[in-house]
Amino acid sequence: MDEIVNLNRKYLVKNKELNEKGKRKIEWAENHMPVLVRIREKFSSKKFLNGYRISASLHVTKETAVLVKTLKALGANVCLVPSNPLSTQDDVAAALADMDINIFAWRGMTRNEYYMAILRAIAFNPSLTMDDGADLTSTIHNIYYGNIMEIKDLMKKFPSKSFNKDLFAKIIGGTEETTTGVIRIRSLVEEKKLLYPIIAVNDSHTKYLFDNRYGTGQSALDGIIRATNIMFAGKNVVVAGYGWVGRGIALRAKGLGANVIITEVDPIRALEAVFDGYRVMTMKKASKIGDIFITATGDINVIGKKHFLNMKNGAILANAGHFNVEINLGELKEISIARRKIRENVEEYILKNGRKIYLLAEGRLVNLAIGEGHPSEVMDMSFSNQVLALKYLIENRGKLTPKVYTLPMKIDREIARMKLESMGISIDRLSREQREYMFSWRKGT
Repeated sequence: MDEIVNLNRKYLVKNKELNEKGKRKIEWAENHMPVLVRIREKFSSKKFLNGYRISASLHVTKETAVLVKTLKALGANVCLVPSNPLSTQDDVAAALADMDINIFAWRGMTRNEYYMAILRAIAFNPSLTMDDGADLTSTIHNIYYGNIMEIKDLMKKFPSKSFNKDLFAKIIGGTEETTTGVIRIRSLVEEKKLLYPIIAVNDSHTKYLFDNRYGTGQSALDGIIRATNIMFAGKNVVVAGYGWVGRGIALRAKGLGANVIITEVDPIRALEAVFDGYRVMTMKKASKIGDIFITATGDINVIGKKHFLNMKNGAILANAGHFNVEINLGELKEISIARRKIRENVEEYILKNGRKIYLLAEGRLVNLAIGEGHPSEVMDMSFSNQVLALKYLIENRGKLTPKVYTLPMKIDREIARMKLESMGISIDRLSREQREYMFSWRKGT
């Protein structure tokens, strides 16, 4: 939609009349995100984000709305765009527009509309960026280094001064939410091309140990069940990748009675999966016996033509990695003689061998494209890390070089402590004697 280009326009959403429904959903999430609310209340008088412009490319969910409300309460001027064309909750987007937030998002964006929204966030002239998958960060760097062939025609639609290189010099830092995004940003560091410091929120313990494992584990299976109403018990569930996301999915599938099979390229992770009680094999072998396939690697073409042709009639394909590249959609279409939408978010592909394969959510993030994403309780910690990461960037402005940083463990532990307190849980503390014993070389056995 060319309306995105109008820099005087405050928002562009699918249906503004959904705002009341969205506000109720945001209220529900807020009631289950006590740590983030507590951080908002703690710093609301200081408003450490006052005067800062934040461009954020995040999944537009009720939990993200609570984060954006917090940023605004702390003084920030925020522009929010999606990090996935199918993950926007239109009622939440409408509610944020009604709260005077700069938002350009709707479910079902075309690729061009998606990148126009990303460009709009850049034209917002941010001093800080927040990213989920690094599309915003990589686009900023592609523009700076002149790699713009894929978006050249889209950029022409904006005023000529929108992407002046001098504007990028004002960016003091950014954050990245995901494993995939951090990998992409680290490649910029390796090439010595990163323009500003980035905090890898994904690398905080209170993020990846909970969001990636328990959040994705639950929400990915929730998305699959919503789309198919399939029973997991007794099924062979193939999980590609045994990082924290894969572990969470495997754990929840096993809990529902599935026979879980892990495929991996890392020998250490593969060995861990064996010791955790799962069968480990190649995708070639797994493709012959799997009933449900869930990719969680962050890499391309994990499942392709040679695997599709091996699969059982009725096999289900779902992706829980960030981008829709893990299942080779081009090859799936190439070997199919027909396809149709058989259920909401379910496409049936009839292969040349006569077998049927079912693809969920166009190969995009199954937990967000079909489900509601991670539960609010787990995003409470992830987004608390986001806010405190921005605070850290501001407090250390001028001291951080263009590298990828992890938040200090002190902040990680503080978030964990606040989360425990919100759950009514107390833990022990080391006595002075215990602390001396643990941290001194002077004490013997």
